[in-house]
Amino acid sequence: GWFRSGDIGRVDSDGFIFVEDRLKDMIISGGENIYSVEVERVLTDHPAVLDAAVFGIPDDKWGESVKAVVELSAGQSTSEEELIAWCREHLAHYKCPRSVEIIEALPRNPTGKLLKRDLRKPYWENRDRAI
Repeated sequence: GWFRSGDIGRVDSDGFIFVEDRLKDMIISGGENIYSVEVERVLTDHPAVLDAAVFGIPDDKWGESVKAVVELSAGQSTSEEELIAWCREHLAHYKCPRSVEIIEALPRNPTGKLLKRDLRKPYWENRDRAI
């Protein structure tokens, strides 16, 4: 039988298994599957970004659109426009965030796990459909 964990992964040519993302974190925008971890990797490659959280928010035209919330490294600064442009240099256009929010610190539980549900919640409240 199968055990469904909700994880998305891959097996490399040597047979090693890599857990890449959570299925619930996959964004479906205009019929395209966008994996949040891929966008987060690009954002954290930016010299000013310490950490990033990417998730889908409601979009009347596309179903969901990509939203990024980033925490900057100490002493660094950047803008929403610069981070979106950075993503457009490194990702397909449809995977790029349509909006970026810069916050002081990303929410985490006591063990340090990022709490994406807390970031996602305000956008999906009072909606007929939720993820």
